Amino acid sequence: MPSSDTVETLSPPLAGKRDRPSATRSRPNRDTTIVRVAQVGIGIALVWLWNFGTTHGWVAPVLAKTPSQSWNYFTGAVESGELWSNTKATMAAVLIAWVLASAVGVVVGVALGLLPRTERALTPYLEAANAMPRIALAPLFIVAFGISMSAKVALASTLVVFIVLASARAGVRSTDAEWLRLSTVLGASKFQVFYKVLLPVATPAIFSALRLGLIYSLLGVIGSELISARDGLGQLIATYSATFRMEAVYAILIMLAIIAVALNQLMGAIERRLLRWQPPADH
Repeated sequence: MPSSDTVETLSPPLAGKRDRPSATRSRPNRDTTIVRVAQVGIGIALVWLWNFGTTHGWVAPVLAKTPSQSWNYFTGAVESGELWSNTKATMAAVLIAWVLASAVGVVVGVALGLLPRTERALTPYLEAANAMPRIALAPLFIVAFGISMSAKVALASTLVVFIVLASARAGVRSTDAEWLRLSTVLGASKFQVFYKVLLPVATPAIFSALRLGLIYSLLGVIGSELISARDGLGQLIATYSATFRMEAVYAILIMLAIIAVALNQLMGAIERRLLRWQPPADH
């Protein structure tokens, strides 16, 4: 039986081992706090630089609008309901385009990944359609659908569908051939191979494409509204740009940036929640 001196000698190392997990847990929290403080500091610095450059004549007079002027427009537009109604119109088109294009992109992308001959036959046409500048199609959609939500949805869908399609196809094609051979040897049916091997492998790539596609859906809708629309944030930007109310333009652009960041963070949280079975990434 060890003496009391021996126990006292051994206890500090054991205590250190017990404390080590808590120190490990506290490190991510400390890193997160440092990152958040740095992000806030960068934001404050950018606003200060904007105000300093505007008040000291760094930009042309027609563009020289201070953060306080943009804030005054923002508060007034919120009180009048102008921003809420137009944001609602924009986001409705964004979500509809994203859902429709994502559904088509996933189905077609997975199908092409499973049918290599069909993929090779259609690849030149898909590449040509994807290379076409989509903003040039906006007048066509406006003529076809009128100045309505359908034109916005059509333009945004053409941006999203190719992103999701390419990622879904690449995800299916990235499956390890050894896994497929092993599944066949073990007697798995085609449905089991698809559901238990191909789909789990392709899911991370599909979610990454959905996350990116949501941002591109916003870009497509705003682009369509800038050309012609009855309502929406893009239509507000076009109107205020034509009347040189740049403080309103800046406020709406900042609001769009915040919306894009919020959508990206939301999709990231959903992705982490649904893909918990994946091993954690190395830091």
